[in-house]
Amino acid sequence: MTALTLTTSEIRDLRAQAHHLDPVVAVGSDGLTPAVLREIDSALNAHGLIKVRAHADDREQRQAWLSQIADAHGAAVVQHIGKLLVFWRPIPEKEKTIDEDRRPGPKVVKMVRNSSRGGQRPEVRHVKVLGNQRLTASGKVKRSKPKQKSVKKRSLG
Repeated sequence: MTALTLTTSEIRDLRAQAHHLDPVVAVGSDGLTPAVLREIDSALNAHGLIKVRAHADDREQRQAWLSQIADAHGAAVVQHIGKLLVFWRPIPEKEKTIDEDRRPGPKVVKMVRNSSRGGQRPEVRHVKVLGNQRLTASGKVKRSKPKQKSVKKRSLG
């Protein structure tokens, strides 16, 4: 993969976003091992914008790691300041699996109850109704009855 290129305004915006981030991956004295490269890839997939701390005193070594990581993962180099390396890659779209057997989840229902005294505002409440519940006309939440299990008759023989 080749490294992404960004415009100066995009780099400026990403630097501002990365300012408050903590490093999620550290490159130790062993350098860029396959485990470190896997961690960087998974962090880029999860967050998109990451900081990497390089524990090397040699600036040329950190520069080499910077270009190697960017090329290996198709990421853009946002910043290299001291021992911190900042990378960005767009987060890939997650595949949604549709489960046919899945039932509907909880929903919020707006319940309006008129005042017993005339001329006052009605009482408005938002009630969470689960999949096995319903809201009655009087404003109460009732559970649906469980399905009857079939009872098999045993023969006495």
